[in-house]
Amino acid sequence: MASLSSFNRFSCETVSIKSSVTRSSTNLVGLPANSVAFCFGKPSESSKISSGLVLKVRPSFRVEAVPSEDEWGSETGEFDVAVEANSAAVAVEEPSEIDILKKQLVDAFYGTDRGLKATSETRAEVVELITQLEAKNPTPAPTDALTLLNGKWILAYTSFSGLFPLLSRSLPLVKVEEISQTIDSVDFTVQNSVLFSGPLATTAISTNAKFEVRSPLRVQIKFEEGVIGTPQLTDSIEIPENVEIFGQKIDLTPFKGIITSVQDTASSVAKTISSQPPLKFSITSSKAESWLLTTYLDEELRISRGDGGSVFVLIKNGSSLLNF
Repeated sequence: MASLSSFNRFSCETVSIKSSVTRSSTNLVGLPANSVAFCFGKPSESSKISSGLVLKVRPSFRVEAVPSEDEWGSETGEFDVAVEANSAAVAVEEPSEIDILKKQLVDAFYGTDRGLKATSETRAEVVELITQLEAKNPTPAPTDALTLLNGKWILAYTSFSGLFPLLSRSLPLVKVEEISQTIDSVDFTVQNSVLFSGPLATTAISTNAKFEVRSPLRVQIKFEEGVIGTPQLTDSIEIPENVEIFGQKIDLTPFKGIITSVQDTASSVAKTISSQPPLKFSITSSKAESWLLTTYLDEELRISRGDGGSVFVLIKNGSSLLNF
């Protein structure tokens, strides 16, 4: 067996390999038939390898020459070559221009309370972003893509002033938890719903309507009935140990017995009320019809314009865009 002393010096050389490697168990498929460059000790003149197939390996590969049993093989220069590939780079998909615009749009909604508290500067920014998205609408004929329209959509922003009294004049301790629109593209129905929440109960008021397709962008909506949902009362009340009123702390510990009794009564009432059906009433007003244009639509974002010029931005239920 030859030792390192048989080499004159160490250097990086390009070694030619005979095209037929008789002892190699490594498949070199995928490597260009050029040359293999690696560092090893330079052998003596008598053991140089004759020219044959030459392979090159990129820096992302480790190439190792493995001597055969007879050191450098036979006089024809036979030896084994082992190639080890490093881990491949993972390609990261860049966000599209539409994705960036959508992110900027929902970021602009922060703190606006669905448009109620939007400043004039914010409204101008929203209008500009909406205009850019409408110009890049991936669904130019939304009424021909009813499967995309289908489902529950959460209102994120509107310029419709008719909703502002609802948002700003809620009862004390009662707030608008959610405003949504659910579209059934099979039965051609639309349900608009407002969910209210309070300290002891939640309830929803809805309107049910039918819609007809009038153009690639426009649908005609006719409201048929209203529904007042059954209040869902909570059967557990969190009672603090004390409460501060006008700077004075009042200990509520002595009242826990009374509060527990009230809680038991509330639980009983909750079960009774929740078993009642919702209250429905017909809508016969001459203003029970309207139309809606869908000017932008994809799998998670919808922009619509009403007959009064108002804009509605809705996000599909379950989309990550709702986390703004």
